[in-house]
Amino acid sequence: MLGIGAAVLFFIAFLINAADISTNDAFTSTNVMLLGLMLLALHVAGIGTGWSGRRR
Repeated sequence: MLGIGAAVLFFIAFLINAADISTNDAFTSTNVMLLGLMLLALHVAGIGTGWSGRRR
């Protein structure tokens, strides 16, 4: 789930950068990409693996 969130944030950062959308300082392309990297690092570290809806 965190990997999907990271992919969405990377896509949003790409759109902000490619379309030259002017945003405030909190939502710049770099900041959104750093949030995506943080989610990707958490996903690779195994955080959030217990959030699955399927139980065995």
